[in-house]
Amino acid sequence: MTLKAEMMKMGQAASWASRVLAQASADQRTLAIVEAAKAITHAKAEILAANQHDIKRAAQTNLSPAFIDRMRMDDEGIAAMATALQQIAKQPDPLHQELAVWQRPNGLRIRKVSVPLGVIGIIYESRPNVTADAAALCLRSGNAVILRGGSDALQTSKAIFAAVQSGVLAAGLPKHSVQMVDTPDREAVGLLLQGLDQNLDLVIPRGGKSLVARVQQDAKVPVFSHLEGICHVYVHAAANVQMASQIVLNSKMRRVGVCGAAECLLIDASCAADMLPKIVDGLAEAGCELRGDPRATELDTRIQAANEDDWGREFLAPILAVRVVDDIKMAIDHIAQYGSNHTDSIISEDPDAARQFQAQVDSAIVLHNASTQFADGGEFGFGGEIGIATGKLHARGPVGAAQLTSYRYQVDGNGQVRAR
Repeated sequence: MTLKAEMMKMGQAASWASRVLAQASADQRTLAIVEAAKAITHAKAEILAANQHDIKRAAQTNLSPAFIDRMRMDDEGIAAMATALQQIAKQPDPLHQELAVWQRPNGLRIRKVSVPLGVIGIIYESRPNVTADAAALCLRSGNAVILRGGSDALQTSKAIFAAVQSGVLAAGLPKHSVQMVDTPDREAVGLLLQGLDQNLDLVIPRGGKSLVARVQQDAKVPVFSHLEGICHVYVHAAANVQMASQIVLNSKMRRVGVCGAAECLLIDASCAADMLPKIVDGLAEAGCELRGDPRATELDTRIQAANEDDWGREFLAPILAVRVVDDIKMAIDHIAQYGSNHTDSIISEDPDAARQFQAQVDSAIVLHNASTQFADGGEFGFGGEIGIATGKLHARGPVGAAQLTSYRYQVDGNGQVRAR
Protein backbone atom coordinates (compact mmCIF):
# COMPACT_ATOMS: atom_id res chain seq x y z
CA MET A 1 0.00 0.00 0.00
CA THR A 2 1.33 3.44 -0.90
CA LEU A 3 1.77 6.07 1.82
CA LYS A 4 -1.08 8.10 0.34
CA ALA A 5 -3.43 5.12 0.36
CA GLU A 6 -2.41 4.28 3.92
CA MET A 7 -3.00 7.84 5.10
CA MET A 8 -6.40 8.00 3.41
CA LYS A 9 -7.34 4.76 5.13
CA MET A 10 -6.29 6.28 8.47
CA GLY A 11 -8.49 9.29 7.79
CA GLN A 12 -11.52 7.14 7.00
CA ALA A 13 -10.98 5.00 10.10
CA ALA A 14 -10.59 8.09 12.28
CA SER A 15 -13.79 9.57 10.89
CA TRP A 16 -15.71 6.41 11.80
CA ALA A 17 -14.11 6.27 15.26
CA SER A 18 -14.98 9.93 15.89
CA ARG A 19 -18.68 9.15 15.52
CA VAL A 20 -18.38 6.39 18.11
CA LEU A 21 -16.38 8.61 20.46
CA ALA A 22 -18.95 11.39 20.20
CA GLN A 23 -21.55 9.05 21.66
CA ALA A 24 -19.29 7.28 24.18
CA SER A 25 -20.05 7.98 27.81
CA ALA A 26 -17.84 10.22 29.90
CA ASP A 27 -17.02 7.21 32.10
CA GLN A 28 -15.81 5.18 29.13
CA ARG A 29 -13.59 7.97 27.86
CA THR A 30 -12.27 8.52 31.38
CA LEU A 31 -11.46 4.84 31.71
CA ALA A 32 -9.42 4.91 28.50
CA ILE A 33 -7.27 7.75 29.85
CA VAL A 34 -6.84 6.13 33.28
CA GLU A 35 -5.81 2.83 31.71
CA ALA A 36 -3.41 4.64 29.38
CA ALA A 37 -1.76 6.29 32.41
CA LYS A 38 -1.32 2.88 34.04
CA ALA A 39 0.09 1.40 30.85
CA ILE A 40 2.64 4.22 30.53
CA THR A 41 3.86 3.54 34.07
CA HIS A 42 4.14 -0.19 33.37
CA ALA A 43 5.99 0.46 30.09
CA LYS A 44 8.65 2.67 31.70
CA ALA A 45 11.54 0.39 30.75
CA GLU A 46 10.46 0.20 27.12
CA ILE A 47 9.94 3.96 26.89
CA LEU A 48 13.32 4.76 28.44
CA ALA A 49 15.10 2.30 26.15
CA ALA A 50 13.45 3.82 23.10
CA ASN A 51 14.33 7.30 24.34
CA GLN A 52 18.00 6.40 24.80
CA HIS A 53 18.02 5.20 21.20
CA ASP A 54 16.57 8.52 20.04
CA ILE A 55 18.89 10.63 22.23
CA LYS A 56 21.98 8.80 20.96
CA ARG A 57 20.89 9.30 17.37
CA ALA A 58 20.10 12.98 18.01
CA ALA A 59 23.57 13.57 19.47
CA GLN A 60 25.18 11.93 16.44
CA THR A 61 23.30 14.29 14.12
CA ASN A 62 24.47 17.35 16.09
CA LEU A 63 21.06 18.55 17.18
CA SER A 64 21.15 21.47 19.63
CA PRO A 65 21.28 20.85 23.41
CA ALA A 66 17.92 22.64 23.79
CA PHE A 67 16.34 20.34 21.20
CA ILE A 68 17.74 17.24 22.87
CA ASP A 69 16.56 18.48 26.28
CA ARG A 70 13.00 18.74 24.94
CA MET A 71 13.02 15.14 23.76
CA ARG A 72 14.72 13.61 26.81
CA MET A 73 12.69 11.28 29.06
CA ASP A 74 13.60 9.96 32.53
CA ASP A 75 11.83 8.31 35.47
CA GLU A 76 10.50 11.66 36.64
CA GLY A 77 9.29 12.58 33.17
CA ILE A 78 7.41 9.32 32.75
CA ALA A 79 5.81 9.72 36.17
CA ALA A 80 4.83 13.29 35.26
CA MET A 81 3.35 12.07 31.97
CA ALA A 82 1.20 9.50 33.77
CA THR A 83 0.16 12.09 36.36
CA ALA A 84 -0.84 14.52 33.60
CA LEU A 85 -3.13 11.86 32.11
CA GLN A 86 -4.68 11.18 35.51
CA GLN A 87 -5.36 14.90 35.87
CA ILE A 88 -6.94 15.04 32.42
CA ALA A 89 -9.13 12.07 33.36
CA LYS A 90 -10.40 14.04 36.37
CA GLN A 91 -11.39 17.06 34.29
CA PRO A 92 -15.13 17.71 33.96
CA ASP A 93 -16.61 16.20 30.83
CA PRO A 94 -16.66 19.03 28.27
CA LEU A 95 -19.23 17.31 26.02
CA HIS A 96 -23.00 17.69 25.86
CA GLN A 97 -22.94 20.65 28.22
CA GLU A 98 -25.66 23.28 27.85
CA LEU A 99 -23.61 26.41 27.35
CA ALA A 100 -26.69 28.62 27.06
CA VAL A 101 -30.45 28.18 26.98
CA TRP A 102 -33.13 30.70 26.00
CA GLN A 103 -36.67 30.84 24.70
CA ARG A 104 -37.99 32.98 21.86
CA PRO A 105 -41.35 34.80 21.92
CA ASN A 106 -42.72 32.24 19.45
CA GLY A 107 -42.08 29.44 21.96
CA LEU A 108 -38.94 27.97 20.38
CA ARG A 109 -36.48 26.80 23.05
CA ILE A 110 -32.87 27.08 21.91
CA ARG A 111 -29.98 25.24 23.57
CA LYS A 112 -26.32 25.80 22.77
CA VAL A 113 -24.66 22.41 23.43
CA SER A 114 -20.95 21.49 23.38
CA VAL A 115 -19.89 18.80 20.89
CA PRO A 116 -16.55 17.35 19.65
CA LEU A 117 -14.71 18.86 16.71
CA GLY A 118 -14.37 15.45 15.02
CA VAL A 119 -10.95 14.31 13.78
CA ILE A 120 -7.82 16.20 14.80
CA GLY A 121 -4.38 15.88 13.25
CA ILE A 122 -1.51 16.81 15.56
CA ILE A 123 1.96 17.39 14.13
CA TYR A 124 4.73 17.82 16.66
CA GLU A 125 8.49 17.70 16.81
CA SER A 126 10.79 16.84 19.67
CA ARG A 127 8.57 16.39 22.74
CA PRO A 128 7.50 12.74 22.86
CA ASN A 129 5.23 13.36 25.88
CA VAL A 130 2.91 15.20 23.47
CA THR A 131 1.94 11.73 22.23
CA ALA A 132 0.25 10.99 25.56
CA ASP A 133 -1.04 14.49 26.31
CA ALA A 134 -2.61 14.96 22.88
CA ALA A 135 -4.24 11.54 22.85
CA ALA A 136 -5.69 12.01 26.33
CA LEU A 137 -7.05 15.49 25.61
CA CYS A 138 -8.68 14.27 22.41
CA LEU A 139 -10.25 11.29 24.21
CA ARG A 140 -11.48 13.58 27.00
CA SER A 141 -13.13 15.84 24.40
CA GLY A 142 -14.51 12.98 22.27
CA ASN A 143 -12.28 13.59 19.25
CA ALA A 144 -10.42 11.00 17.19
CA VAL A 145 -6.78 11.93 16.66
CA ILE A 146 -4.02 11.17 14.18
CA LEU A 147 -0.58 11.84 15.66
CA ARG A 148 2.52 12.61 13.64
CA GLY A 149 5.58 13.01 15.89
CA GLY A 150 9.00 14.19 14.83
CA SER A 151 11.41 11.67 13.35
CA ASP A 152 14.06 12.51 15.96
CA ALA A 153 11.92 11.14 18.82
CA LEU A 154 10.04 8.56 16.75
CA GLN A 155 10.97 5.47 18.76
CA THR A 156 10.01 7.13 22.05
CA SER A 157 6.70 8.32 20.63
CA LYS A 158 5.93 4.84 19.31
CA ALA A 159 6.56 3.29 22.74
CA ILE A 160 4.27 5.84 24.40
CA PHE A 161 1.63 5.37 21.68
CA ALA A 162 1.59 1.61 22.27
CA ALA A 163 0.79 2.24 25.94
CA VAL A 164 -1.94 4.74 25.10
CA GLN A 165 -3.44 2.37 22.54
CA SER A 166 -3.73 -0.36 25.19
CA GLY A 167 -5.73 2.05 27.35
CA VAL A 168 -8.11 2.78 24.50
CA LEU A 169 -8.70 -0.92 23.89
CA ALA A 170 -9.09 -1.65 27.62
CA ALA A 171 -11.98 0.82 27.71
CA GLY A 172 -13.69 -0.81 24.74
CA LEU A 173 -13.25 2.15 22.42
CA PRO A 174 -12.30 1.78 18.74
CA LYS A 175 -8.57 1.32 18.24
CA HIS A 176 -8.69 3.96 15.52
CA SER A 177 -9.70 6.57 18.11
CA VAL A 178 -5.98 7.24 18.46
CA GLN A 179 -3.67 6.58 15.50
CA MET A 180 -0.04 7.39 14.86
CA VAL A 181 1.82 8.00 11.62
CA ASP A 182 4.97 5.97 12.27
CA THR A 183 6.96 6.92 9.19
CA PRO A 184 9.53 9.74 9.07
CA ASP A 185 8.50 10.43 5.46
CA ARG A 186 7.63 14.13 5.25
CA GLU A 187 5.03 13.41 2.60
CA ALA A 188 2.80 12.26 5.47
CA VAL A 189 2.70 15.82 6.81
CA GLY A 190 1.64 17.14 3.42
CA LEU A 191 -1.17 14.59 3.23
CA LEU A 192 -2.40 15.56 6.70
CA LEU A 193 -2.39 19.22 5.73
CA GLN A 194 -4.54 18.41 2.68
CA GLY A 195 -7.20 17.03 5.03
CA LEU A 196 -7.16 13.30 4.16
CA ASP A 197 -10.03 13.57 1.69
CA GLN A 198 -12.06 15.87 3.98
CA ASN A 199 -11.81 13.48 6.94
CA LEU A 200 -9.70 15.87 9.04
CA ASP A 201 -11.43 18.72 10.87
CA LEU A 202 -8.48 20.48 12.50
CA VAL A 203 -4.67 20.50 12.45
CA ILE A 204 -2.56 21.49 15.44
CA PRO A 205 1.20 21.99 14.93
CA ARG A 206 3.46 21.94 17.96
CA GLY A 207 7.06 22.70 17.24
CA GLY A 208 9.49 25.22 15.85
CA LYS A 209 8.94 28.23 13.66
CA SER A 210 9.55 26.42 10.37
CA LEU A 211 7.04 23.67 11.15
CA VAL A 212 4.31 26.06 12.26
CA ALA A 213 4.90 28.38 9.30
CA ARG A 214 4.59 25.47 6.88
CA VAL A 215 1.37 24.29 8.48
CA GLN A 216 -0.13 27.77 8.45
CA GLN A 217 0.82 28.22 4.78
CA ASP A 218 -0.14 24.81 3.39
CA ALA A 219 -3.06 23.56 5.48
CA LYS A 220 -6.42 23.14 3.75
CA VAL A 221 -8.17 22.66 7.10
CA PRO A 222 -8.42 24.99 10.14
CA VAL A 223 -5.28 25.37 12.27
CA PHE A 224 -4.65 26.07 15.99
CA SER A 225 -1.10 27.29 16.39
CA HIS A 226 1.43 29.69 17.76
CA LEU A 227 4.41 30.72 15.71
CA GLU A 228 6.90 31.60 18.47
CA GLY A 229 7.04 32.13 22.21
CA ILE A 230 8.72 35.53 22.44
CA CYS A 231 7.86 36.25 26.05
CA HIS A 232 8.71 39.42 27.99
CA VAL A 233 9.06 40.24 31.67
CA TYR A 234 8.60 43.93 32.44
CA VAL A 235 9.97 45.22 35.76
CA HIS A 236 7.92 48.29 36.57
CA ALA A 237 9.22 51.17 38.72
CA ALA A 238 7.00 49.97 41.57
CA ALA A 239 8.35 46.41 41.54
CA ASN A 240 9.63 44.61 44.62
CA VAL A 241 13.26 43.90 43.75
CA GLN A 242 13.41 40.52 45.51
CA MET A 243 10.23 39.38 43.76
CA ALA A 244 11.47 40.74 40.43
CA SER A 245 14.78 38.87 40.75
CA GLN A 246 13.06 35.57 41.52
CA ILE A 247 10.46 35.90 38.77
CA VAL A 248 12.93 36.95 36.06
CA LEU A 249 15.28 34.10 37.00
CA ASN A 250 12.48 31.53 36.94
CA SER A 251 10.94 32.93 33.75
CA LYS A 252 14.23 32.56 31.88
CA MET A 253 16.14 29.71 33.47
CA ARG A 254 13.66 27.13 34.83
CA ARG A 255 13.44 25.56 31.35
CA VAL A 256 15.05 27.58 28.59
CA GLY A 257 13.66 25.42 25.78
CA VAL A 258 9.93 25.83 26.48
CA CYS A 259 7.69 28.30 24.69
CA GLY A 260 6.90 30.09 27.97
CA ALA A 261 10.55 30.93 28.68
CA ALA A 262 11.23 34.66 28.85
CA GLU A 263 13.34 35.97 26.00
CA CYS A 264 13.46 39.67 26.90
CA LEU A 265 13.65 41.68 30.13
CA LEU A 266 12.27 45.22 30.11
CA ILE A 267 12.99 47.45 33.11
CA ASP A 268 11.97 51.01 33.94
CA ALA A 269 14.77 53.59 33.78
CA SER A 270 13.74 55.07 37.13
CA CYS A 271 14.56 51.84 39.00
CA ALA A 272 17.12 50.22 36.70
CA ALA A 273 20.24 51.57 38.41
CA ASP A 274 19.20 49.96 41.68
CA MET A 275 17.36 46.84 40.53
CA LEU A 276 19.06 45.68 37.33
CA PRO A 277 22.41 44.64 38.91
CA LYS A 278 20.53 42.66 41.58
CA ILE A 279 18.46 40.89 38.94
CA VAL A 280 21.60 40.20 36.88
CA ASP A 281 23.28 38.61 39.93
CA GLY A 282 20.93 35.62 39.87
CA LEU A 283 20.93 35.31 36.10
CA ALA A 284 24.72 35.44 35.81
CA GLU A 285 25.14 32.89 38.60
CA ALA A 286 22.75 30.56 36.74
CA GLY A 287 24.84 30.87 33.57
CA CYS A 288 22.60 33.20 31.56
CA GLU A 289 24.14 35.35 28.84
CA LEU A 290 22.72 38.89 28.79
CA ARG A 291 22.50 41.13 25.73
CA GLY A 292 21.37 44.69 26.36
CA ASP A 293 20.77 48.10 24.89
CA PRO A 294 23.26 50.93 25.63
CA ARG A 295 21.50 51.99 28.83
CA ALA A 296 21.57 48.43 30.16
CA THR A 297 25.25 47.85 29.32
CA GLU A 298 26.15 51.11 31.09
CA LEU A 299 24.50 49.93 34.28
CA ASP A 300 26.13 46.49 34.42
CA THR A 301 29.32 45.36 32.67
CA ARG A 302 28.09 41.74 32.70
CA ILE A 303 25.61 42.72 29.99
CA GLN A 304 27.09 42.71 26.50
CA ALA A 305 25.83 44.86 23.66
CA ALA A 306 22.76 43.53 21.87
CA ASN A 307 22.28 43.46 18.11
CA GLU A 308 19.05 44.59 16.49
CA ASP A 309 18.05 41.00 15.78
CA ASP A 310 18.21 40.16 19.51
CA TRP A 311 14.88 41.94 19.92
CA GLY A 312 11.95 39.72 19.01
CA ARG A 313 14.12 36.62 19.00
CA GLU A 314 13.21 33.26 20.50
CA PHE A 315 16.59 32.13 21.82
CA LEU A 316 15.44 28.84 23.41
CA ALA A 317 18.80 28.99 25.20
CA PRO A 318 20.27 30.63 28.34
CA ILE A 319 20.33 34.02 26.63
CA LEU A 320 18.19 37.01 27.62
CA ALA A 321 17.80 40.36 25.88
CA VAL A 322 17.61 43.38 28.20
CA ARG A 323 16.20 46.80 27.45
CA VAL A 324 15.80 49.84 29.72
CA VAL A 325 12.51 51.62 28.95
CA ASP A 326 11.28 55.08 29.85
CA ASP A 327 7.91 53.98 31.22
CA ILE A 328 5.06 51.50 30.94
CA LYS A 329 3.96 52.92 27.58
CA MET A 330 7.39 52.26 26.07
CA ALA A 331 7.33 48.73 27.50
CA ILE A 332 3.92 48.03 25.98
CA ASP A 333 5.02 49.50 22.65
CA HIS A 334 8.14 47.30 22.65
CA ILE A 335 6.04 44.19 23.25
CA ALA A 336 3.61 45.21 20.50
CA GLN A 337 6.52 45.54 18.07
CA TYR A 338 8.61 42.52 19.02
CA GLY A 339 6.31 40.12 20.87
CA SER A 340 4.46 37.11 19.48
CA ASN A 341 1.13 37.43 21.33
CA HIS A 342 2.10 34.49 23.54
CA THR A 343 2.89 35.34 27.20
CA ASP A 344 4.10 38.51 28.91
CA SER A 345 4.41 39.50 32.57
CA ILE A 346 4.58 42.71 34.59
CA ILE A 347 6.25 42.89 38.02
CA SER A 348 4.73 45.73 40.01
CA GLU A 349 3.18 46.60 43.36
CA ASP A 350 1.05 49.23 41.62
CA PRO A 351 -2.37 47.69 40.79
CA ASP A 352 -3.20 50.48 38.33
CA ALA A 353 -0.03 49.78 36.35
CA ALA A 354 -0.81 46.06 36.38
CA ARG A 355 -4.34 46.65 35.10
CA GLN A 356 -3.05 48.93 32.34
CA PHE A 357 -0.48 46.35 31.25
CA GLN A 358 -2.98 43.49 31.26
CA ALA A 359 -5.52 45.55 29.34
CA GLN A 360 -3.15 46.84 26.67
CA VAL A 361 -0.74 43.95 26.02
CA ASP A 362 -2.43 41.89 23.31
CA SER A 363 -1.14 38.45 24.24
CA ALA A 364 -2.91 35.20 24.94
CA ILE A 365 -1.59 35.20 28.52
CA VAL A 366 -0.74 38.37 30.46
CA LEU A 367 0.59 37.83 33.98
CA HIS A 368 1.04 40.09 36.99
CA ASN A 369 3.75 39.26 39.55
CA ALA A 370 4.20 35.72 38.24
CA SER A 371 6.63 33.80 36.04
CA THR A 372 5.98 33.42 32.32
CA GLN A 373 6.66 29.69 32.79
CA PHE A 374 3.11 29.35 34.10
CA ALA A 375 2.07 29.42 30.42
CA ASP A 376 1.00 25.81 30.62
CA GLY A 377 -2.35 24.03 30.50
CA GLY A 378 -1.53 21.93 33.56
CA GLU A 379 -0.80 25.06 35.57
CA PHE A 380 -4.14 26.52 34.41
CA GLY A 381 -5.94 23.48 35.83
CA PHE A 382 -6.67 21.99 32.40
CA GLY A 383 -4.84 18.77 33.27
CA GLY A 384 -2.70 19.20 30.17
CA GLU A 385 -2.53 21.03 26.88
CA ILE A 386 -1.76 20.50 23.24
CA GLY A 387 -0.21 23.94 22.92
CA ILE A 388 -0.67 27.65 23.42
CA ALA A 389 -2.89 29.16 20.74
CA THR A 390 -1.91 32.76 19.99
CA GLY A 391 -4.59 33.44 17.40
CA LYS A 392 -7.88 35.12 18.23
CA LEU A 393 -10.43 32.70 16.77
CA HIS A 394 -12.12 29.87 18.69
CA ALA A 395 -9.40 29.09 21.25
CA ARG A 396 -6.69 31.27 22.74
CA GLY A 397 -4.02 30.44 25.30
CA PRO A 398 -3.58 26.87 26.61
CA VAL A 399 -5.57 24.43 24.47
CA GLY A 400 -7.04 21.82 26.80
CA ALA A 401 -9.97 19.44 26.40
CA ALA A 402 -12.65 22.12 26.67
CA GLN A 403 -10.98 24.12 23.90
CA LEU A 404 -11.17 21.07 21.59
CA THR A 405 -14.95 21.27 21.40
CA SER A 406 -17.38 23.20 19.27
CA TYR A 407 -21.12 23.54 19.74
CA ARG A 408 -24.39 23.10 17.98
CA TYR A 409 -27.78 24.67 18.51
CA GLN A 410 -30.53 22.25 19.47
CA VAL A 411 -33.92 23.84 18.97
CA ASP A 412 -37.18 22.46 20.44
CA GLY A 413 -40.57 23.55 19.20
CA ASN A 414 -44.21 22.47 19.33
CA GLY A 415 -45.30 22.92 15.75
CA GLN A 416 -43.98 26.39 14.89
CA VAL A 417 -43.73 27.38 11.23
CA ARG A 418 -42.21 30.57 9.95
CA ALA A 419 -44.50 33.23 8.49
CA ARG A 420 -43.91 34.45 4.96
